[in-house]
Amino acid sequence: MFAPSGAEEGHNVEIRIGIANIGRELSFETSQSADDVRSAVSEALESKAASVNFTDDKGNAYIVPTASLAYIEIGTEESRRVGFVA
Repeated sequence: MFAPSGAEEGHNVEIRIGIANIGRELSFETSQSADDVRSAVSEALESKAASVNFTDDKGNAYIVPTASLAYIEIGTEESRRVGFVA
């Protein structure tokens, strides 16, 4: 299962998943590193797993059938900015 682990708090990666025959994409942020996301997806595809599981930074779980994956866009890791710019 793909779940946030020891990633630094405040760093998020945006994940966008295109699903075959679905007009909208699935989009969420996770505190997992981009490399961990890439590894989890690659492992699921290589092992021909029926699904790949994700958990966002709010604790919501997503189970996506690997046969339905059209694409996965993994954003860069960015720290949340706090405060105002003068």
